[in-house]
This record gives sequence, structure tokens and C-alpha cells, in this order.
Amino acid sequence: MNPICVSREKCVACGACITACPFAAIALQDQVAVIDVNRCNLCGACVEACSLAAIEIARTAAVNLDLGSYKGIWVFAEQKDNLIQSITYELLGEGRKLADVLGMELSAVLLGHTIQNQVSALRLRGADRIYLVDRAELAYFQDESYANVLINLVRRHKPAILLCGATTIGRSLAPRVAVTLNTGLTADCTELSIDPATGDLLQTRPTFGGNIMATIISPNHRPQMATVRHKVMKEAGIVEGRSTEIILEQVAYELVQSRTRRLRFELEQETTINISEANIIVSGGRGLQAPENFSLIRELAEVLGAGVGSSRAAVDAGWIPYSHQVGQTGKTVCPKIYIACGISGQIQHLAGMSSSDLIIAINKDKDAPIFNVANYGIVGDLFKILPLLTRELKKMLQS
Repeated sequence: MNPICVSREKCVACGACITACPFAAIALQDQVAVIDVNRCNLCGACVEACSLAAIEIARTAAVNLDLGSYKGIWVFAEQKDNLIQSITYELLGEGRKLADVLGMELSAVLLGHTIQNQVSALRLRGADRIYLVDRAELAYFQDESYANVLINLVRRHKPAILLCGATTIGRSLAPRVAVTLNTGLTADCTELSIDPATGDLLQTRPTFGGNIMATIISPNHRPQMATVRHKVMKEAGIVEGRSTEIILEQVAYELVQSRTRRLRFELEQETTINISEANIIVSGGRGLQAPENFSLIRELAEVLGAGVGSSRAAVDAGWIPYSHQVGQTGKTVCPKIYIACGISGQIQHLAGMSSSDLIIAINKDKDAPIFNVANYGIVGDLFKILPLLTRELKKMLQS
């Protein structure tokens, strides 16, 4: 069954829907409007434009949930090598605000193996309750087993809101959970708040290339789920003496089984700092002209103790791995200093680094958009400027 259909009896081929469709998904065939479902995103513009009510979107019937039975704010506590990742603390900070507005408890869900020593870190960051699942099969992240366990916990305890980081793990885990629970999921959120009238979670994220901000709600489904971008929210502060309930969950053997297994882990050979955690980032773009010229970026980064970033153009060209990409489709970073070298500054890149404390741009094009957000700009040849800058900074830091 198509999610959108046109009534042959009502359609008069007036073309109003064709003009209204922002995705060019409608055409006339045999004097009837035909909708390409592969292009259509069900925005409803054609429905509003049709004065004859010839177009209808098939809405999924609302699930008859007892919304009042869903209580609490849950944060998926992402860990790697038995260390809580900083995105978790950011979620706990934001989750605490939501929990206080709603008068609910804030809980963390921690999955892994021999991870009891990380419970205190979650307690200090404000978790009222911690659900702990400790199984050897959960020693490292696997989509299937982690999703099965989290789904089971949600069904049994019924949280009103479930937050995950918009990380590699979170972006893989959250959709699996949302689909199985038949609930909504808003990805890559940059702001969360509560609607005072309804108590629903208002989930705000950039859309259309970052040109507008969309606020999304899930009024008829629970839990309300969102993934949140790294480095856009402040970490929860450390509070001593907090009383936290620890619940050691037992899950069925079948839930932790997976059809796949990890054979080995290949660590990326990179000497610079992870850009997600770096206080200083030196990024290169298309202006570097060739992959070998990223050596100029790495040399400056090593002098400054910085991470190496890149624009999407450099990644797409195969000059540097995706893990270095900064932007809407890469990583969101918030360093104290961001140095953009040969990066024009398209809106997608700015979405990932514009919250940096200090932005320095080097580009030969004086009209490059990057200069509109830069605190300091250098118009010139980066192949001359970078070696000079590296040399002088090295002398300065050594002295």
C-alpha cells in the first residue's frame, strides 16, 4: 500500500499539486497526477494545494498507549574499553534539566563487562538511578545484542524519554531500538526542551543543509527518542554525596547473542589527538590540492598538540580518513582554537565547527564564507603561510 495516493475520480489534472511539491515528485500521466513515492517525503504540501481533496496521505493509526505510565529520563551511557565517554556526561547534564522540569528521575543505562568501576562516575554526574547489565557477551559494542538488551529494559521499565549520543555507536543503536519499539527518533539534535503545555519533548535539529532549524515532537508514542550531537551541550558537573540507586539487571541468554562476532580491532594509525576531544584543531580542505600536502596540517598540529580535521571535500577525495571530517555529515567539534586551512566554509562545514571559541582562517580567496565566522583571517597562500607559522610557533613554544 502506497503511503500517499491520488483519487482518479476527484483529480482534474489542474497541476496545483505539481507546483506545490518541493521535491518534483509529481507528474501528470493520462490526465491524472502521479506521485513518485521514491522522491516524496510526505510533507503534505500537495494535499494542502489540492482544493478537490484528491490526494490523501495514509496515516498510521496512533498506538493506544497509556502515556502516563511512562516515567523518567534515560541516558544510554556509552562506554569504550570500560571508560565512560564524554558524550554521556553531556547527555546527563541535559537530561538533568529535562528531569527537573518534568519532576522525574534521571537514569543511566550502562551495558558492558566488568564495568562496575564506572558506576561511581555516573553517580557523580547526577544519575538518580543506574541500570547495569554486566555480561561477557557485552564486552564490546555490537548492534544486535546491545539493541536487544536496551529494548527489553525499555519495555519493562517504560521511560518517557531515551537519549543517546549522535556518535558512531548511538547512530547505529538508536534506530534499531526505535523501530522495534514503534516510536519516533530525532537524529543529531542540538537542543532539547520540554513543551510546558503538553510535557512533550521538543527536539530541535538543523535541516536543509543547516539553513533552518526544525523542532520535532512524538506526542503519541513512547519513549520519545533522540540522538544528540557531541560537544553541543555542557557536561554535567560533579556532585559529591548524591544518593544513587544501582539496579543490576538480569537478561535472558538469547538477548545477548549475536549473529556476528568481532575477529579483531584495527586501531587507526594516527599520532594526533582525536578531534572530538581536542582543545585545538587544525583542519585542511580542498585548498591543499593533494593528499600529501596534509603533512603541512599534521606538522602544525603536532607543534600545537592539536587534532587534525578536514572538510568533506578532502575526505571524499580520499586524502584523509572519514574520522577526521568536521561538519554536518562528520563530527561536531567545539575546541578552544579552530584553524581552517584552505577551507571555503560551506554551511555544512560551519555546522560542525562554528561554536569553536576562536576561529582562525587561512584562504587565498578573500570572499570565502569562512571569513564571515572567523575571529582572525589570513588571505594568502597557505603553502607559504603554514610552514612559516609552524616554524615560528615551534620557536615560541620551545622558548
